[in-house]
Amino acid sequence: MELFRDVGALSAFADGKMKKNNVFQTERMFCDVYCLEPGQSQDAHVHAGSDKVYYVLEGRAEIRIGADSRSLPAGSAALAVGGEAHGVANPGPGRLRLLVFMAPLP
Repeated sequence: MELFRDVGALSAFADGKMKKNNVFQTERMFCDVYCLEPGQSQDAHVHAGSDKVYYVLEGRAEIRIGADSRSLPAGSAALAVGGEAHGVANPGPGRLRLLVFMAPLP
């Protein structure tokens, strides 16, 4: 298992849909870099027993948690506790990169 990673080097984008780039994963948690081109999104979904943190590295994220939706700039974070529907979108105009942590693994 790698203990140190260059997060910037793991930032790959894909045409058509959001790209998840794994940074770390253990039997208890994961950490990914989510990369979204303008207009891409992750549909709202629920993890019953897992909490997720979104940290905006670059761009502006439209993050939905439950009935609340916020536009967050780089340097901002959001917490989706287990059982809450959550999702993210890139309204543009630039690319969006998020550092995402989830524990425990679903």
